[in-house]
Amino acid sequence: MSLLNWLKPCRAPLSAAQLRRREQLRAAAPLSDGPLNEQRLVVLDLETSGLNTNKDLVLSIGAVVIEHGAIDLGQQFECTLQRAAQPHNQSVLIHGLGPSAIAAGCEPAEGLLACMEFIGASPVLGFHAPFDQRMLGRALKTSLNYPLQHPFIDLADLAPLLYPDAGIHKGGLDAWLKHCGLQIAERHNAGADALVTAELALMLFSRARRQGLDSLSQLSQRLVSWQRRQQLQRL
Repeated sequence: MSLLNWLKPCRAPLSAAQLRRREQLRAAAPLSDGPLNEQRLVVLDLETSGLNTNKDLVLSIGAVVIEHGAIDLGQQFECTLQRAAQPHNQSVLIHGLGPSAIAAGCEPAEGLLACMEFIGASPVLGFHAPFDQRMLGRALKTSLNYPLQHPFIDLADLAPLLYPDAGIHKGGLDAWLKHCGLQIAERHNAGADALVTAELALMLFSRARRQGLDSLSQLSQRLVSWQRRQQLQRL
């Protein structure tokens, strides 16, 4: 199978049961003004076939819930999506998902429905979240004809806002984990990355509360103002 054929989206029709599940998915909730400790948040991480948001595919999904100000280990989600074949490229060396693992995954529509059922109405957190948002949104459109409307919060933006003296303005997840003293057993595994990203989020929220920011809407508004100032300083 050629790379071009592998990249073509699967448009298998949804079953009646899948259509019912799609219709029952919860609408996204807006960012809340309530205290962070009262929110249910979903931390998401994706492993993909590459970094091209127009062509590459979601291969695995990992997610964990933050609720009542703590990581709820009873609410975790992880799945690998079935793909007919996977091209051998640099991404395979990073995430370690070889052809056998991909072929043994769950059918994409099933995995994506389960993912959205897990997320529910909750806002989504991620590190470099815009990438995950675009990749997940395209996967949902391709497999389910479903629009992703959940707000995504990017911890890669929040971290330098809350730790301005860290000197890590364009750093990746590894740099922030090191700065915050966090460790991960298996990097580039969707489930493990989601869990450690949730740990980072809790540290950022603790820091935010000490700065008088105790809601998602406050954090979002402060981030927009901070980013505008950063842009003006570069002019």
